[in-house]
Amino acid sequence: MSLRSARSYARAFLGAAFAAALGLYSSHACAQRTEAAVAPFEGLSGTWSGNGSILFGSGDKERIRCRVNYEVAENGNRFQQDLRCASDSYKFEMKSDVASANGYVTGRWSENTRNKHGTISGRIRDGQIEALADTAGFSAFLTLNTRGDRQTVKIQSKSNDVSEVSITLRRSSR
Repeated sequence: MSLRSARSYARAFLGAAFAAALGLYSSHACAQRTEAAVAPFEGLSGTWSGNGSILFGSGDKERIRCRVNYEVAENGNRFQQDLRCASDSYKFEMKSDVASANGYVTGRWSENTRNKHGTISGRIRDGQIEALADTAGFSAFLTLNTRGDRQTVKIQSKSNDVSEVSITLRRSSR
C-alpha cells in the first residue's frame, strides 16, 4: 500500500472511529440524567458541533472541525448519524447506524468519499464509554466522557499516519 493510500485509509477510519465515539455519547449522557434510563439514545436527536485536534504519526498537528446530525429510532435504542469533519488538509463524511442492547452498543459505519466501511462495538464501564471501531487491517480505541452539555472524545490508534484525535462537542440549541 502506498503512503498516499495508507493515509487516505487511515483518515477514513479515523472518521469512522470518531463517528462511533459520537454515537456512543448518548448512553452515558442519558444515564447521568436518570437512573432508570430505558432508551439510551433518546436525548441525542439533533445537531452537535465542535472542534479539536488531530495528531499525525509524523508529529504534525491540525485543528479539526466537526458537525453531526442524529436521527433516533426504535424508542431511543437506535440512531442513524450523518457526520462531516474538516481540517486544513482534508475532509470526510461518515454515516453510521448504531443500536443499543443490554449495556452494549453495536453498529456499522461507512465513509463514502473513500469507499470504506466497518463495525462498531463497545460498552459503558464506570461512567466512561470505551469502544472499538474496526475494519480490515485497522482499528482504533475510543474513550468518551460527558459532563453536562460538553463532551470530550479521544481516539487512539497504532497507525503510523494518525495516532490520536481529541474533540470537544456541544449540542446546538433546539
